[in-house]
Amino acid sequence: MRMSQVFSRTLREAPSGADSKGYELLLRAGFIQQLGAGIFSLLPLGLRSVRKIERVIREEMDAIGGQELLMPVINPADIWKETGRYYSIDKEMSRFQDRVGRDMVLAMTHEECVTDIARNEIDSYKRLPQLVYQLQTKWRDDPRPRAGLIRVREFTMKDSYSFDRDYDGLVKQYKAHYRAYFRIFSRCGLPTIAVGSDSGMMGGKVAHEYMYLSPIGEDTIIMCPECGYTANRQVATFVKTYYEEPMKSLEEVATPDCKTIEALSQFLHIEPRMTAKALFMVGTFIDATSGEEQNRLIVGIVRGDMDIEENKLQNVAKANALRPAHPDEIKAAKIEPGYGSPIGAAKDVVVVVDDSVAASNNLVGGANKEGYHYRNTNYGRDYNGVVADIASAADGYACPQCGKPLSQSKGIEVGNIFQLGTRYSDSLGCTFQDEDGQRKPVIMGSYGIGVGRLLACLAEEYNDEAGLVLPLPVAPYQVHLVSLVKDSDIGDQLYQELCQAGIEVLYDDRKESAGVKFADADLLGVPIRLTLGNRSMKEGKIEVKLRKNLQQTLSIDLNDPVVQTKAIIDSLQKEVDDEVVEKTLS
Repeated sequence: MRMSQVFSRTLREAPSGADSKGYELLLRAGFIQQLGAGIFSLLPLGLRSVRKIERVIREEMDAIGGQELLMPVINPADIWKETGRYYSIDKEMSRFQDRVGRDMVLAMTHEECVTDIARNEIDSYKRLPQLVYQLQTKWRDDPRPRAGLIRVREFTMKDSYSFDRDYDGLVKQYKAHYRAYFRIFSRCGLPTIAVGSDSGMMGGKVAHEYMYLSPIGEDTIIMCPECGYTANRQVATFVKTYYEEPMKSLEEVATPDCKTIEALSQFLHIEPRMTAKALFMVGTFIDATSGEEQNRLIVGIVRGDMDIEENKLQNVAKANALRPAHPDEIKAAKIEPGYGSPIGAAKDVVVVVDDSVAASNNLVGGANKEGYHYRNTNYGRDYNGVVADIASAADGYACPQCGKPLSQSKGIEVGNIFQLGTRYSDSLGCTFQDEDGQRKPVIMGSYGIGVGRLLACLAEEYNDEAGLVLPLPVAPYQVHLVSLVKDSDIGDQLYQELCQAGIEVLYDDRKESAGVKFADADLLGVPIRLTLGNRSMKEGKIEVKLRKNLQQTLSIDLNDPVVQTKAIIDSLQKEVDDEVVEKTLS
């Protein structure tokens, strides 16, 4: 491609609103352009990189037996109503009616659609196992899109779906995806880790997320440097210490202006672990068959030296959504904000108690009276509720596997895998006849990769002050040819030779200064730069620079450029291949 004909243009400064380095550079390099909040066009350079990522994905999915198909982005709502997700998913799913009044949805994911296909295609155990995948547009009306392609509303996803006759088959396909995903990310050059995760709206009990560790990530990853334990903080656990002692009598004590655990502990001269902290949320509960909504106050109780993980609280309460409760909503449940506890609360309040509280006696808790707390509150005697782990893991807590201190990092989710089990096959009646003549539900798995997000993370990982420094497998072109000589025929001839040899070349044939051409080459981040300059040509050489190390200058023979350029390309590819990660799930 000649740069004089490239559709997009480079920018010296990023448009306002670029809130991450990678996003800024993708905009400035002309890879993407924003159309609306969380909605982007992939321009020709960006699309070339995405197509290369998709090629890697296809090769690895085909290698584990996947068959590519393509499902509609518009789904009739009926299949979503059958699974209950039409009602349980909040405003992230866009709903509309067609011209005859039929309910329709823009698919966020395709479990319903693929299960509908499978129930018409799979009738016998002889048709199992199966694995299908697609690269398809998805729409999620995210209320807070950010960081360019990292958090968008419209995006391309690789989603695959496995179908098996038993759980042993599901585990086999799950493990195959676990390995394939590490190969995909490492072949693209992106370092990732796999962490245990919450299955969320997908359902099922076993799930992993693939995380690119980055300070701009919104997920918090809990890790153990000693034994390798990793989990999203939403589900991470840790070793808790309990404080049991004989129960003491409940005692009301004045605690003026003590609306926080810190203030309360200082006033009473006690440690925060001797208090019970309350979190008040309003949960939305949606009937999966009728769509009827009901809001209820949820009170989460954790020991004062810990915090509540809202995702755990939501899962235990079985709420479809959570939001902070307003003071008047708290008071309506006979609870005093700032001095609240479940003691004497209204009966319809959902109370969830962390096991650290249930197993620790005589904690100081709210008296539901302005300026007062109770000493010696005890779960089971003074109040009841559901007991579960709802505490949030944090830096320095004890690892649940080896007991060593945990650490935490920020991460961006680039992929996920789920063991769905019969969540969708039961709802949609996707069954098969087994060898014994019995009808049984198909066992399913679901596996996703965000393609655009993967490119965005690569831009975050590979850049410097001058621009992008993309790895060879995902760069839009392999070679950036810069001609600084007056005789355009020389550059044109070299361009043709390289292209005819199958080398991907971006040829800067513009009538611009050397400074402009080099600045654009640095910004675009093509791995290999070949420069035709007057001085080097007099020596019969072509100057070579690798984008990852602009301080080093190499050269190749002007009389044999193709073979030597191919050798450099092969060398860069080998560097990536040697770093391909092979990880298996035990």
